[in-house]
Amino acid sequence: MDISIPDVATVVDDRTAAGQLHLWEDGGRPVAVAGVSAVVAGMSRIGPVYTPRDARGRGYASGVTAAASAAALAGGAGEVLLYTDLANPTSNSIYQQIGYRPVEDCLVLAFDA
Repeated sequence: MDISIPDVATVVDDRTAAGQLHLWEDGGRPVAVAGVSAVVAGMSRIGPVYTPRDARGRGYASGVTAAASAAALAGGAGEVLLYTDLANPTSNSIYQQIGYRPVEDCLVLAFDA
């Protein structure tokens, strides 16, 4: 099976042009990013969400995630989904503070052949 890895710069350019990446800047420096997918079947997904380590704890991720979520709703999404790591209480708290609620847990299992 031939698996090709997409060119990151092209993916960023394409998603930016489509309005699917929201970037928070502070003093001209990027401090957080949140992606939002196109609406499919009335739903949009948030991700990725990232803040560089040295910019964390200042509300940037909360703000950019809330903005991306609002853009998804304004773009016609009836539901906005966000997958998170249950082992990360910081992000889970942030997401609940901006209106997300836990719906279900997922588990991925891999079996050796």
